[in-house]
Amino acid sequence: MLKDLTGHTIPNATFPFRANDEWHSVTTDELFSNKTVVVFSLPGAFTPTCSSTHLPRYNELAHVFKQNGVDDILCISVNDTFVMNAWAQDQEASNIRLIPDGSGVFTQGMGMLVDKSDIGFGKRSWRYSMLVKNGVIDKMFIEPDLPGDPFEVSDADTMLDYINPHQIKPKPIALFTKPNCPFCNNAKRLLQQKGLAYEEIVLGKDASLTSLKAMSGRDTVPQVFIGGQHIGGSDDLETYFEQQ
Repeated sequence: MLKDLTGHTIPNATFPFRANDEWHSVTTDELFSNKTVVVFSLPGAFTPTCSSTHLPRYNELAHVFKQNGVDDILCISVNDTFVMNAWAQDQEASNIRLIPDGSGVFTQGMGMLVDKSDIGFGKRSWRYSMLVKNGVIDKMFIEPDLPGDPFEVSDADTMLDYINPHQIKPKPIALFTKPNCPFCNNAKRLLQQKGLAYEEIVLGKDASLTSLKAMSGRDTVPQVFIGGQHIGGSDDLETYFEQQ
């Protein structure tokens, strides 16, 4: 039975990790003392749900969590540091700190170490999330003890709703640009002034002109999409904001 440890102090652990071709370590005291921290833990790096949904959504909402008093967001998995480093490079994870609990000491202390030998994983973490304030667990969201890999309550939206149920979640924004484009720079400036996070898609690097024309019907940049709606260029974006 997976136990809810809300109200308990997190277990002490030291996490060795590799950075810049050197070994380092970080302790739970360094990660959690005098901080408000969101933690989400998952069965493994590069696994489908973890890569497609769990990690990317926390990364996407990271700036909103910070607006609501969260200092750091940690992803803890029973994987070694080389795997976690490779996963970080493969994912949209710039706003998340990936912590390798390779020996499972922290996860075991949390009572979340489970045996997934039936699928060749060995000991791994059950999927859960928690809000930790100065080392004390304020709230845990533990996935139901069901076969497979349930993903119902440890997601970023559930956590954000707990922290601030009135928070309006930002719409996803994509911005097609090309280098040295003054109109693109103006569109980015408008979005930054509104405090809006966006994904920049650079023509010739991340996408082709064909992709741009297929999605927007236009062959000029910038082209801005907000929440699935095609807004248009920088002038169109300015008009969009004036009408909000």
